[in-house]
Amino acid sequence: MPQPIYLDHNATTPLHPEVKRVVVEMLEVFGNPSSLHTFGREARERVDAARAKVAALVHARPEEVVFTGSGSEANNTVLSLLRCTKETCRCVLGSRRGLVTTAIEHPCVLETAKFLRRLGHPVTFLGVDRQGRIDLEALRAALTPEVGLVSIMTANNEIGTIQDILAAARLAHEVGALFHTDAVQAAGKIPVDVAAWEVDFLTLSAHKIYGPKGVGALVVRGNMPICPLILGGHQEAGRRAGTENTIGIVAMGEAARQRQLEMAAEAPRLAALRDGLRRGILENIPDVIVNGHPEHTLPGTLNVSFLGVEGEAILLYLDAVGIAVSTGSACASGSLEPSHVIMALGVPVEYAHGSIRISLGRETTEKDIERMLVELPPIIAKLRAISSAYRRKP
Repeated sequence: MPQPIYLDHNATTPLHPEVKRVVVEMLEVFGNPSSLHTFGREARERVDAARAKVAALVHARPEEVVFTGSGSEANNTVLSLLRCTKETCRCVLGSRRGLVTTAIEHPCVLETAKFLRRLGHPVTFLGVDRQGRIDLEALRAALTPEVGLVSIMTANNEIGTIQDILAAARLAHEVGALFHTDAVQAAGKIPVDVAAWEVDFLTLSAHKIYGPKGVGALVVRGNMPICPLILGGHQEAGRRAGTENTIGIVAMGEAARQRQLEMAAEAPRLAALRDGLRRGILENIPDVIVNGHPEHTLPGTLNVSFLGVEGEAILLYLDAVGIAVSTGSACASGSLEPSHVIMALGVPVEYAHGSIRISLGRETTEKDIERMLVELPPIIAKLRAISSAYRRKP
């Protein structure tokens, strides 16, 4: 079999070579960062340096960065603020208990929002247009006095569509609500600036930027008081208890530094490869829908729906020839239902079932794209030939 091709970078990324080097180096730095002796001070210095690197990636101040165990934990930390009261904590939402989010968020936000609704919180799920963008006027209309938090992802993990975060944050602030954006898929792929965007909270994850799994970060602008999701210690300035994952944090810092060095040159290269792949698919395969925005989109993400076939079958046939893609969010895999993101776009169900996500990364080459375009058309043709659901349009 030819060399395997990995086209699922939105699910996770391989470790950057420099991150690997740092991980090996940090295996010898075993001190507890909270300890005052030499071993602890060395670990603390490494953590502080990593915090500055992560902050630099998103134009935050180091003291605004809270390290967490994942992007999902960071998102849950923010949304859990709605459950707090002034009697139980010192967070800043006051009596506002309402949440406004979108129908295409990552499952960790959607499921938390549904949980809050079951607890009695007013929750609004904004729809999106055919290209995956929210209507800012619909957001304005949803911002009632009871809304305390608006959570809108920067870039969608399945279709790559990028939202106008600055405009959305300003609308939230006009009515006194706080604004959170899940930037897990955006950071390291496009410029992210918490100050320029005027957001209050921003979420990051290491394993989406060529760092390790099991570590993420929450940016809390202005050091505003928040309720820790995890209690039991003074770590992270009292905002997240638990002994720091020193190896993971330092590795995340190096991953963030490498993204700053490589992103500007990589983004146009990936966009060109993505555009070539899109053209090739449309020219060689009939009855195809491309999902997402044609301009406001991540450079390396392409989501395509094929009429009359199952996305899981496409994935498995491609995997059999050594090409890895996805049918959507890795956190929602195993579901037999069409992607909630694709359905929110209004894609007909006979297409939605046949959706795959192809996400490129720093090691993706033009030869990889050429091979994908050789392998994919006959796979689609073979699956359609045995599908009772496919009837080609006259």
